[in-house]
Amino acid sequence: MDSKTAAEIISSTKDLPEMLLSEAKVAGAQLVEVYQSSTLSRPIIFEGNRLKQIETSQSEGVALRLWRDGRPGLAVGYGPIDAKTLVEKALAISTLNLPEIADLSTGSPDTAAAKRQAFPEKGQAMAVEKLVDLGRGAIAQIRTSIPEAVCEAEFSCDVEYIRLINSTGLDYSFQDTTLSGFISAELIQQDDFLCVNDGTLSRHQLDIGAVADSIIQRLVWAQQTVEPTVGQVPIIFTPGAAWLLWDTLRSALNGKRVKEGISPWRKKLGKRVIDPAITLRQDPTVGPYLCPFDDEGVLTQPLTFVENGVVKSWYCDRAHGTTGNGIRPELGDYPTPGLINLLVTPGKSDLQALIAPQKDAIIIDQVMGEGGDITGDLAVNLDLGYQVRNGEIIGRVKDTMVSGNAYTALNNLIALGSDIGWSGSTYTPSIAVEGLSVVG
Repeated sequence: MDSKTAAEIISSTKDLPEMLLSEAKVAGAQLVEVYQSSTLSRPIIFEGNRLKQIETSQSEGVALRLWRDGRPGLAVGYGPIDAKTLVEKALAISTLNLPEIADLSTGSPDTAAAKRQAFPEKGQAMAVEKLVDLGRGAIAQIRTSIPEAVCEAEFSCDVEYIRLINSTGLDYSFQDTTLSGFISAELIQQDDFLCVNDGTLSRHQLDIGAVADSIIQRLVWAQQTVEPTVGQVPIIFTPGAAWLLWDTLRSALNGKRVKEGISPWRKKLGKRVIDPAITLRQDPTVGPYLCPFDDEGVLTQPLTFVENGVVKSWYCDRAHGTTGNGIRPELGDYPTPGLINLLVTPGKSDLQALIAPQKDAIIIDQVMGEGGDITGDLAVNLDLGYQVRNGEIIGRVKDTMVSGNAYTALNNLIALGSDIGWSGSTYTPSIAVEGLSVVG
């Protein structure tokens, strides 16, 4: 895919933010914020081991927030938008809301130069032909080792442009190019169905060979089905499943939930809450999940949330003690505390070293459904898991559930792995814990 500039991506609506800002002020709004998002994507889709289609999609949306007489209004539009109509919708909604104290970002630091910034573009585009070659090569690699595997895959190069302006004079923009490759391999034998999936994200190159190797290894491990060891046994989470534990901690570190008294860690600042080997942080300058400013126009920053098991800080939006973590879950939502990324400091042992000491253990690789909530309680069915016996993987376990509490597990750490990978926006190693129960 040819690289596109930010101006080319939003060429049809490049003046819309200024038009909305001006129209809202004329209509009587005292404070105004315009958030514009434009994306260009060209996914390459494989089905049944073959290239199925090459698509192109482009979307543009804008969210207008305003305050008139202290009453907030929010309206969202997609594609071609009439500025006056969108302003009228936002003003109509504001009449239904109670007055509030508005708080718009003025830039940080508050200087003329800081108020208007087009941040450096990140990422490098990849041609469609190259993405097709990567997909064909990865599928061939898997089927050379496992000929009966049926593969599906999606590869894409996505360009996203974000612009945020408001009535204080703030004008931030950023363009980001992300490469992605995801593969699933299926094996169907009589009444048994097995699906193994993996993927990678990057801004420059995709290591699809490593993804294919991972899928091959897991298919080999899963070829034999065995009975699981039930009861409380050590549990090893691969990077693809460790999010089950870290998602609970994301909730506990949310500044909004701390302020509301919901987080179990609300009174734990400066105190140890999990195993001292665990350190959690955010760095908005690394990985595929990065951004220079949040959805409220506050500059993002590196943060350490838990250091050696001790709570050091929360992540917040402007309403709850801003750290540059005001994120819109959807374009039409108000900003709320959200993480840019979550980085888990790895240990020194690879996955095999975590497995070797275990007499009986279960490896969780893929799960069905969602993880636990802020209470930490877990009860998940394994989509893909393995039985470890005498330090070796002996086969796949089926119809197996793992339950317990994430906080308990993270206070009963066996070890963190040295292998590390992205699971959503969490960069995590494998992790071995005790304190969870297996039901077969």
